[in-house]
Amino acid sequence: MTEFRQFDKDRTLDELNQLPRNDGFTEISGGDSPAPKFLQTNEQIIKSFFEIVRSGCAPEQAKVFMAKEVRAHQINSESMVTIIRSPEDYGDHIREMKDSWGNFKVEIQELISQNQKVHVRWKQTGMHIGEYENYLPTNKEVIEIGSAVYRLEDQKIVEYWIQVDRFGIIEQLKKNQEQD
Repeated sequence: MTEFRQFDKDRTLDELNQLPRNDGFTEISGGDSPAPKFLQTNEQIIKSFFEIVRSGCAPEQAKVFMAKEVRAHQINSESMVTIIRSPEDYGDHIREMKDSWGNFKVEIQELISQNQKVHVRWKQTGMHIGEYENYLPTNKEVIEIGSAVYRLEDQKIVEYWIQVDRFGIIEQLKKNQEQD
């Protein structure tokens, strides 16, 4: 399992890219860009995306990892819904999660990469501090288990398919309210 280190929000990703690297990343010429760019594997990009954005540390950095428009395929109550998300929309989504679950912790439990796609299964643990699906906050722990397959083009997320155990979340919320 991977636990994420604290991301320093005061450093931009451009600044981080200028630091000396010894992590297997390959520096490539940035064309018109003055700062060096690093060629990362799709797996490394998704790990960084989870560490920086999905973790809630810096949702505003979604623009670094996501294309301007991302097709998000979501399974909701056995039906598939596809929405178009911008990086800004995704950042708002993560901030909403923080409003419900506080400073949650995300652990990658499985990560598999093949060609343009990366599969991630995670465990997210947070405290129910804000209303969620009409359930009032209990300030008790809630665990989310989810998985997604991300498709990347030119080192950006362009599409993903996500499944979250929402039934499990609702059952935890019911149990937590019964205990009050």
